[in-house]
Amino acid sequence: MQSFQNRTVHRTVLNNGMVVLLVENPAADIIASRIFVRAGSRCEPRHQAGLAHLLAAVLTKGTSRLSSLEIAEQVESVGASLGADATPDYFLLSLKTVSSDFAQMLDLAGQLLRAPTFPEAEVELEQCLTLQGIRSQQEQPFAIAFEQLRQAMYPDHPYAFSSLGTEATVSQLTCADLHHYHQTYFRPDNMVISLAGRIAPEYALELISEVFGDWQAPATPLPALVLPVPNPKPQQIVTPLQTQQSIVMLGYLAPSVRGAEATATPESASVPLNLPTAKAVSPDYAALKLLNTYLGNGLSSRLFVELREKRGLAYEVSALYPTRLDTSQFAVYMGTAPDNTATALAGLRTEVERLCNVVLSHEELQAAKNKLLGQYALGKQTNAQLAQVFGWYETLGLGIEFDSSFTAAISAVTAPVAQQAACRYFSEPFISLVGPAAAVTQVPVVAVS
Repeated sequence: MQSFQNRTVHRTVLNNGMVVLLVENPAADIIASRIFVRAGSRCEPRHQAGLAHLLAAVLTKGTSRLSSLEIAEQVESVGASLGADATPDYFLLSLKTVSSDFAQMLDLAGQLLRAPTFPEAEVELEQCLTLQGIRSQQEQPFAIAFEQLRQAMYPDHPYAFSSLGTEATVSQLTCADLHHYHQTYFRPDNMVISLAGRIAPEYALELISEVFGDWQAPATPLPALVLPVPNPKPQQIVTPLQTQQSIVMLGYLAPSVRGAEATATPESASVPLNLPTAKAVSPDYAALKLLNTYLGNGLSSRLFVELREKRGLAYEVSALYPTRLDTSQFAVYMGTAPDNTATALAGLRTEVERLCNVVLSHEELQAAKNKLLGQYALGKQTNAQLAQVFGWYETLGLGIEFDSSFTAAISAVTAPVAQQAACRYFSEPFISLVGPAAAVTQVPVVAVS
C-alpha cells in the first residue's frame, strides 16, 4: 500500500501472477477499471500488422456463454460502459459503472478476457470496417505524413505502422490468428487490473479473486520479444498529393521511457530521479517531455507563437513525444500553405535546433514546468483517469511510484540539462513532406550525415 498526493494505492499480486491496484475514492458512486494486457501492436509479427486492433474490435462480440447481442444488452441495461482498445505497448479493457452493478460488469469482463469466441461473421465485419478506416487514412495528408515518417524511422519495427495495420496485412488475418494471439498473451501473469471508485479495497479484491483467481497461468513462459533497431540514418520522404495544404514533419529518434538506449553521460545522469523505480527510467525522458511542452503544447507554445502568430506560416503546428517501451520519436509538424512549404521546413528546423544553441530562460523553463505539471494534475481527477494512470505505469514496468517520481523529475530539470538533452537527440531529422507536387518536390533534399 502506498500513498500519493492523498491517494492510497493498494497493490496486490494474486497467486496466478495478476497484479491488482485498488484506489478507494468515495466522492461519487462510480467505479472505473482498466485491465491491461502486456501485449499491443509491438507483439505483432510484421506480416500481421493490425492484429491487436482487430482483436480489440471483436473481443466484445462473443464469449463461450454470451452472444454479441447479449453482451450489449448486459452493458446497456445498467447504463455501464465497456470497451477494448489496443495501443503500441499494451492491450486495454475499460469498464465503468455505478457501484451496485460493478460485480456484474466485472464478471462480464472476466468472460470476455478469458473465453472470447471471435465469431467469424463479426471478424469479417470488423475487417471490412478496418479496411475502410485504412483507406480513409490514406486520404488524410497528416496521416500519410506520419505514416511515412514512422516507416522511415522504424523500417522493420512494429512501430512503423498505425494500429490499424495495412490493407495487405489486415485482409489476410483469420480467426485462428486472433485465437493464437489471445492464447499467447492473455494470461493472468501478463495482466494488471487497476480500479478506482466507491468500493472498499478488501471487497474489491474479493470480487476480483472470484472472477480471476482460478485462472491458472500456463507453464510455458511468454515468448521472447526481439525487436529490430530503428533506422539510425535520417532521410527525407516526399509524397505529392493534390491537397489544399502541405504537411511538413520532422522526426528524431528519442529514448523510451525506460531508457535502455539512452545515452549514459555524466550530464544526463545528473538529473535526480531518486525514487525506487528511478533507475528504470531514461535520464532524458523528463527533459524531453518538458521540451515537447515548451515547443508544441498549446497556444502559448514556442512553435505556435513564432510560426503561426508572428509569421503566419501555420494552419496547425505542434509537437509530440509519446511515452513508449521501445525507442520513441520526438516529432514536430506543421500544416501550411503549399507556397510556404520550404519556409515552414526551415522555420521548424530553426526552432528545434535553437534548443541546442540557446539556453531556455528561467521564465521559459518555469512556464513549461507549470503547464506540464498542471495538466498532469488535472489528468488525475476522475476514477477512470486514476485507474488508467496507475495501471499504465505498472504495465510499463515503472511501478506506481512513477506518479511521484515523474513530477519530481520534471521539477528538477534545469535549463542546461534541457539543452544537453536537446543536443543529444536533435541533430539531423527525418523529414516527411506531403502536399501538391509543385510545392513539395521543389524543396531541396536535406543532406544527411
